[in-house]
Amino acid sequence: MKIATAPLRRGLPLDQPRERPPSPRETAPWIATHPDRRGLHVTHRLHRLLEPCPELKHAHDLVCRFAAMLDNRDAAPLPSWLDELSHSGLPPLAGIATALREDQHAVAQGISTTHNSGVNEGRITDVKLQKRLMAGRAGIPLLRHRVVLIAHLRRRYADRPTTTPR
Repeated sequence: MKIATAPLRRGLPLDQPRERPPSPRETAPWIATHPDRRGLHVTHRLHRLLEPCPELKHAHDLVCRFAAMLDNRDAAPLPSWLDELSHSGLPPLAGIATALREDQHAVAQGISTTHNSGVNEGRITDVKLQKRLMAGRAGIPLLRHRVVLIAHLRRRYADRPTTTPR
């Protein structure tokens, strides 16, 4: 106790409390979220995080450009964006560019059309999750019941008004 109160007795200022640096898991949604949907606190922290790191700022700019392609449903800038992604000097991004180039036509189609298989992919993911959770302990009727229940809950919560994320 003496050590903690000694600076106070001598009239010295206490150290300023330091904010914990964000984890990559915490930072990724900040980068992926549209600026209009970010809170002021998150926007401020993101800018403070991007300032000293040019690589992260470049990755953020690339993500924003891809999001703009999705928002505008315009796949025309995709080839130049993939080139920039490949030459970014960041190995994970170059790997993503290689994977996207393998099926570039499908990626361009996905960007430019309004139709997608997102709902079906979500349902397939739900079924696989339930199968893993039950680990063979139940039959088809229980699996069907649980999948229908999850679909009902998804619809119920999808109809709720959305709020701005914190």
